[in-house]
Amino acid sequence: MDTAPKISFEIFPPKTPQGDSALDATLDQLEPLRPEFLSVTYGADGSGQDRTIRLVERLNDAGLPLAAHLTCVGTTRDEVDGLASIWRDMGLRRIVALRGDVPGGGKWRPHAGGYARAAELVAGLSRIADFEISVAAYPESHPDSPSPAADMANLLAKQDAGAGTAITQYCFETETILRFRDRAAAAGVTMEIVPGILPIVSFERAVEFSRRCGAGIPDWLVRQFEGLEDDAETAAMVAVSVAVEQCHTLMEEGFGQFHFYTMNKAPQSYAVCRRLGVRPAISEAA
Repeated sequence: MDTAPKISFEIFPPKTPQGDSALDATLDQLEPLRPEFLSVTYGADGSGQDRTIRLVERLNDAGLPLAAHLTCVGTTRDEVDGLASIWRDMGLRRIVALRGDVPGGGKWRPHAGGYARAAELVAGLSRIADFEISVAAYPESHPDSPSPAADMANLLAKQDAGAGTAITQYCFETETILRFRDRAAAAGVTMEIVPGILPIVSFERAVEFSRRCGAGIPDWLVRQFEGLEDDAETAAMVAVSVAVEQCHTLMEEGFGQFHFYTMNKAPQSYAVCRRLGVRPAISEAA
C-alpha cells in the first residue's frame, strides 16, 4: 500500500459569530486527520490582525498544532518582533513568514520602520527563536515579480535567511509545479517544497481569487465546471477528483506533503485526504 502523504491545512479568522461556528465545525472534521499543522492567515489591517491573534491563542490553548502567519504589512519591526516573542512564549514553534498583500491592491511600499520583504522578516524571526519558518513560493511567478528569475532569487534569499520550507501558491497545472521544482533545485533551493492544493469550494470564487493572486485558470478546468453553477453536489465531486488526480501525480513525482487551502470549508479537503489514504485518528474511547 502506498504511504499516505503528510498534510496541513490553511484557515482564516472568521469575521462573524456565524463564521466562528462554521470554522469550529470545519476543525472538528479536519483535526482527526492529524495534520502536521493548521496555518492561520494574518489580516492586512488592524482588525484582521486582532482576529488572527485571538484565533491563534484559542487554538493553541486547545492544543492544536499551529503555524501562525506573520507579514510585513502595516506594522513596524518592533510590533512584529513583539508578537513573535509572545507566540514563542506561548510555545508556538511554526511561523509562515510572508511579505503580504497591499490592502486594496496597489504598489507595494514597505511600512515605515517595518520589514521591507519576506527575507528580512525571516531573518528577524530567526533572531527571536528557533522557529520552523515556512515561506511562499510561486510556480507561476508572484504578481509583483518582474521575472521568474527574480522570483527564484527571492526564494533563495528567504532560504539563506533561515526558512526551512516553501509552501507554493496553488497551481492547477501540475506540469508547472514540476518545472518549478526542477528550476528551484537547479538554482540551489534545498529546502522542502510543499505544493499548495486548492480543492475548489466555489468555482466562481476560485476564479476571482486566482485573478488577484496570479494563479492561472486553465481552459480544461473551466470546461470541468461548465454548467454546474446550480449543481453544488456534482461540482464538489469534480473538485475532489481534480485535486486527487493532481496529488497522485505529484506523489508519483516524489512529493510527500501537501498544504490544503480549505477556504474554511472541510468537505472537499477532507474527501481529498481520504482518497490519498489519510485516515482519521481512532478515538481512545472507541
